[in-house]
Amino acid sequence: MAKGGKGPKGKKITLNVAKNCIKITFDGRKRLDLSKMGITNFPKCILRLTDVDELDLSRNLIRKIPESISKFQNLRWLDLHSNYLDKLPESIGQMTTLLYLNVSNNRLTTNGLPVELNQLKNIRTVNLGLNHLDSVPTTLGALKELHEVGLHDNLLTSIPKSISKLPKLKKLNTKRNPFPKAEESDTFIDTIKRLDNLYLVEEKDLCSNCLRKCQQARDKLNKIKTMATMAPRKAIFSNLVSPNSMAKDSQEDWSTLLVTLSCTSGLTASSQMWSSFCGNALVQSFGGQESQSKDW
Repeated sequence: MAKGGKGPKGKKITLNVAKNCIKITFDGRKRLDLSKMGITNFPKCILRLTDVDELDLSRNLIRKIPESISKFQNLRWLDLHSNYLDKLPESIGQMTTLLYLNVSNNRLTTNGLPVELNQLKNIRTVNLGLNHLDSVPTTLGALKELHEVGLHDNLLTSIPKSISKLPKLKKLNTKRNPFPKAEESDTFIDTIKRLDNLYLVEEKDLCSNCLRKCQQARDKLNKIKTMATMAPRKAIFSNLVSPNSMAKDSQEDWSTLLVTLSCTSGLTASSQMWSSFCGNALVQSFGGQESQSKDW
């Protein structure tokens, strides 16, 4: 019987144990779930179960992932978070079917991320949070299918330029990094313009001075919004009578009036017609009440 890593209490991860940990997800995928089992070494026995779609080795005590992990050629989902990893194997670049990779809460440094990561052309989610990264390799910019990137709780002092090369990026988590002046970064501005979600910091993590500045900025924004809603609007008078509107409704009378006005010999008659016409117009405009036309 093949043997694997042992837990802190001496529990062996055998092939049979691993087989019993295979679950079927709600969408029909096979997941090998070996999380929270106190594993200290990568269990080699699971290399005989490479037909699984998802592998969960999170919340263990693993310090190294062997190059042989590339044998999981059908793997779409790999969770290694909350271990003691300080680097990833170069062979991870051969796992081109990966869509999801979580290596957060480890001991990874920038040098511990292999260049071969740029071969994961189909990957959509990468979580590198809670590590010791002081920068992110430019190879991240080669992952054009990335939708979500986690970089929170690291040692980053700037938004990586490679981020701006990700055309499908929707969520970027950079909380709790020592950014000096992130707001002045051109790359930062260009990136956030097209993000659906940008996680930088929560209010509870702000110092009192920063919190006060945020509140002042929020007050200014609210003031602008209030002024916009109070802006005067052009009035609309649905019953306003004008020569054009009356000409449209009473084209025949209006034409007769113009002809009459053009004849100097008919000045008296035209005056009478104009009075009669305006009187009728006002009566129509105000609901046909004669008293209102007289008041006008």
